[in-house]
Amino acid sequence: MKLISLNTSLPRRVEWHGSLVSTGIYKQPVQGRVTLRRLNLDGDQQADLTVHGGPFKAIYAYPVEHYEYWRKQLPGKELPPGMFGENLTTEGLLEDAVCLGDRFAVGSAEIVVTQPRIPCYKLGIKFESDGMVKRFFDSRKTGFYFSVSQKGEVGAGDEISLVARDPIGFPVAEIFRLYAVKTWGDSDTAAIQRALQVNALPESWKEWFRERLRDRTAEQ
Repeated sequence: MKLISLNTSLPRRVEWHGSLVSTGIYKQPVQGRVTLRRLNLDGDQQADLTVHGGPFKAIYAYPVEHYEYWRKQLPGKELPPGMFGENLTTEGLLEDAVCLGDRFAVGSAEIVVTQPRIPCYKLGIKFESDGMVKRFFDSRKTGFYFSVSQKGEVGAGDEISLVARDPIGFPVAEIFRLYAVKTWGDSDTAAIQRALQVNALPESWKEWFRERLRDRTAEQ
């Protein structure tokens, strides 16, 4: 597993549908070593802290393996590292194998998987297409967020190594599937009960699932 590209940006204001929007999605690869802190990388900043950033979304990773899929889906579109707004363009870390709560070492830092990405309209701004948000959501190629358990320096080319597997072993791909599906079966309900035991899953996700479980119980 490897860090292919390290990408940062400060927020910029762009025009979209007649309005000015502040966004930090325009990530660019950076060279050399960069300090990874509890809330972000040096030289990186989120624009809207009500939905981005914070300790459970300190950095965002996207697998380089997905780029080939998008090159086929978006022929002729330039797709440099960081195109999906990710801080870390990674190799060897995929959503069906990486679990919530898994702890990884990269450079001298340690990071913990917390949640998949739910795309917002700013992805559409980056790709100049409102439809890109739905296409990204439907692809299930979400990438995932990390919290920072130990700050340190990171850089492109660093190896990424698994420090500890979360004991629940709940894949990122599965929590996103449960979020995305319209209705749940009994096996899905059991899976959600397992997911609620993952310490690294943010409380906002847990409360969303609890609310849907309450609604499902009320309907039965």
